[in-house]
Parts: sequence; C-alpha cells; structure tokens
Amino acid sequence: MSSSLVAYDDSDPEAETEKTEVPSTSSRQTSLPSSSVNPVQYFAPGSLRTKSTYEMQPTENTDNFGISIVCEDLPEHYAPNNNTDLTSPYCRRAYSSHTALSMPYKNYEQTSSSSRNSGNGTSQKRMHKDSPTTIKGIRPYIPKRLRQENSSTGGKKEYEQGESSNCHVKPDVSGKQTMRKISEIIKPYLGSKCKVTEIPKSLVFHMFKHSSPVNEIQWCPVREQSHMLLSASMDKTIKIWDAVDTGCCLKTFSCHSCAVRAAQWSSCGRRILSGGFDSMLHLTDVETGKQIFSSKNEFRISALKFHPTDSNIFVCGGFSPEVKAWDVRTCKVTRVYKAAVQQTLDILFLTEGKEFLTSTDAVSRDSADRTIIAWDFESAAKISNQIFHERYTCPSLALHPRESVFVAQTNGNYMALFSSQRPYRINKKKRYEGHKVEGFAVCCEFSPDGTLLVTGSSDGKVFFYNYHTARIIRTLSAHKEACVSAKFHPVLPSLLATCDWTGEIKVWQ
Repeated sequence: MSSSLVAYDDSDPEAETEKTEVPSTSSRQTSLPSSSVNPVQYFAPGSLRTKSTYEMQPTENTDNFGISIVCEDLPEHYAPNNNTDLTSPYCRRAYSSHTALSMPYKNYEQTSSSSRNSGNGTSQKRMHKDSPTTIKGIRPYIPKRLRQENSSTGGKKEYEQGESSNCHVKPDVSGKQTMRKISEIIKPYLGSKCKVTEIPKSLVFHMFKHSSPVNEIQWCPVREQSHMLLSASMDKTIKIWDAVDTGCCLKTFSCHSCAVRAAQWSSCGRRILSGGFDSMLHLTDVETGKQIFSSKNEFRISALKFHPTDSNIFVCGGFSPEVKAWDVRTCKVTRVYKAAVQQTLDILFLTEGKEFLTSTDAVSRDSADRTIIAWDFESAAKISNQIFHERYTCPSLALHPRESVFVAQTNGNYMALFSSQRPYRINKKKRYEGHKVEGFAVCCEFSPDGTLLVTGSSDGKVFFYNYHTARIIRTLSAHKEACVSAKFHPVLPSLLATCDWTGEIKVWQ
C-alpha cells in the first residue's frame, strides 16, 4: 500500500496577516508611533562572536536618525545609502537628510504623484526618456542579452508590447541596482572560502509577506550576489529578499496559478526555475520578469534540479511515475526516467552529474524497494533501487560538500547516511535522530564546511548535528509551527535562513 508524503491544499491562500516578531535581545525597548517604522536588528559578521544591534529611533525635525529598514515596500528614492560608517566596519546602512521617510507610505505616493504631474522639467524628461516611441525615427537601445532573447520570439515587436507576455512582477524596492549590488557585509568574505561554520544564536530578520506555507528557500549561488534569498510558497508566488542587509522583499513573481512547490536559482544567478501544482514550468529572468522558458507539464511538479555542469538542462519530477529531463534551449524533453512509483519527492545530482538520485513514495507493508532510486543520467537506466530498505519515505536528500556521502531525511524521524558511490551502502553506525518529521516535507542540509548537519522539525525547532559523531550540538526554537527548511549562507559563516508552515521566513546569526 503506497502512501504519499503530504497532501497539499491547492485552494486560494488566505488573507495575508501582518505579524511582527522582534527578538527581545536589546536591553532598551522603544515605543514607536503607529506611523513609524518597526525596529529591526542588524548584525556584523565581521565580529562573529559579538552581536551588534541597531534600532530605529523616532525623530522629529532632525536631519539624521538611526537605522530604519523593515520588510515593507519602499520606493527607489529611499534605497540604502552605503556611504556612512557606523560602529561596525561592515555595517554601512545609515540614512541622512531623509526625514520624509517617517511619513506613511501612502502620503509618499500622493506626494510623488503630485510632483510628477506638476509639469517640472525633470519629470517630463524622464517620462520622455522611458518612452521608446516618443521621437519618431529614433530606435531605443536594447541590451544584447535582450536582443538575443527576443530574436526567437519576434524581436522588436515583442519589445514594444512591453509586459503583455511577461510574468507579473511586483518590484518592492529599487529593482536592478539592488539586485546587482554587492553587500558591504559579504565583501570581506569573498576573498576566502568559509573555513568554520558557527551555529547561529540570535534573530536578525523576521520576514512575513507570504500568506501560505513556504515550501522552499535558497540563497543565490553567486557569491557576490548571495545577499538575495529565494522563497517559493503555496500562495502562488515566488519572492526574492535582501536577507543580509535590509530584510526587505525585492521582487515578487506571480507566474503560477496554483501553489509553487519547487524553485531554484540558475548557476548564473540571473534566472529562476519554478514548478508548481498548476503543472507549469517557468524559467524567469530575475531583473525583467520575462519568461525565457515556459511549458505545460503532464503532471503536478514537486521537485526540480538543474544539472550541475550544464545550466541548460534540468530534471523535474512530481505526481507521476516518470521523471523528465528538459532542455531550455529547445523547450523539449530530452530524456524520460520511468519507475513504478506514484510520486517523486526529491532529486539529487551526484558528483559531475553523471548519476542522480530520486526519492519516491514507493513504500509498502512488505517491501521498501524503490524508496531511493539511482539513475544513469545519459542512458536513463536504473542503476539501483535497493538502496534504502526501511519502510519510510524520504522527503529530502542532501549531498556532503567534501566527502562522497549523502543523507536522506526520513519520515521515521531520523536522517540516514549513505555512500554516494556504487553500491550506495548505508552507514549503520551513524543515525541522526532527535528531531521530528511527521509527514512534513522537512529539508536537511550540510553546512558549507561539512562539519554540521542542520534540519528543521515539525515542532518548529532547528536541530544542529555534528556530522562526525551524529550527536545533537544545539537546538534552536525558531518557529511556532513546523519548520520545513533551514539553509546556511554560502559565504557568511554563521548566517542561517529558516521558513515554516505559516509562511514566515527568519534569518539568524
């Protein structure tokens, strides 16, 4: 008798509720008026063992005031200014000469709209510049990358149509400049690889714009742009956050008509691959929101992975006995991997991408074969389906960054360790147990240095295991509901992002 991992609700998300949780780590509490910005904590990874906290202070008729950024929509005019030094050498986020920020955002919209309609030369010049058809006979400049993308779909005609064929994108702060910036906090760590990962202790950001469970979070793989955090939710949206400097939502993509179950950055950090319960596959340009690749699949999607060496190839699986490999250049399926299962829960490429693993829901009372299946990528042949013999499904798989091993999260409330080389034998001496899964798609991950194994838990906690001893080092009470994912930052040694079943995302240091 087969059992699926978890039954997702495809209904429309409930109304988004705004909740603010501020960690009680500051010795001084400041009462703010209703129109003020809520206090947010900041950190200085340059001093790893010392926590730096800055709070927003209410000001009246002054030119300078404290740090003030929250997870709200801000116009481009109030993008962070990195020219003022604070106590920490890596925190340069002070604002000056912007007292208008303390007024409500609605008032700002009214003020800016009236100024645009006042007829001054600056506003008219910008409107004139942004219109590609204002001056007859002058062709607008189109970047080379956009020209190449438009060449296959009509070129200039599609460009003039604007957003008609694009994904609905809601920019929440200044778009391109904020996306392309290099964080002042990350800069000192770009020259060397992370050596020792420290366990986070305190809350830095609390982000709560998703109105339904967050299924997946992922840091941008490009080290210089790793301040961006991707999140995919059951509320049909994909969001990109500045989870290092400000905690603000940078962009929201509404490409799917149903819950978004899986999403992943491309290796270049400019595109996002997503799949959901509407059976649609989308490859979206992060800056423009343009659909580079879009296709209707034959089944609801629950797992996506890019090929580790070829960014044009990805593999998807879901509520089907088949797993498919797609080529975004031709928009066609290149290979089909067939197994007698009902659902694919996760996909993991092994070293160099010649082989990959799929975890499935194929568990019966008297047999546990096909729970984890190893595939040859090129020939689409099964290498092994007798890897895990215990009768538990495995909602998540994670590869060690340095050793030839991988772990499987199981619904038996433990993580099992396997060799990533044939015949993929299980290590019976190591068993990481203590957390709870209980039917949730709880993800697990190794730290960048490979010394720690982190996992969420259905009781809202985050568990940190010593990889070598399999002992629990520390637990973190992160959420009130099930914590479904915890991801270490690829550059900063102690930064961790977590998400839960209510739609909350938190960043810890």
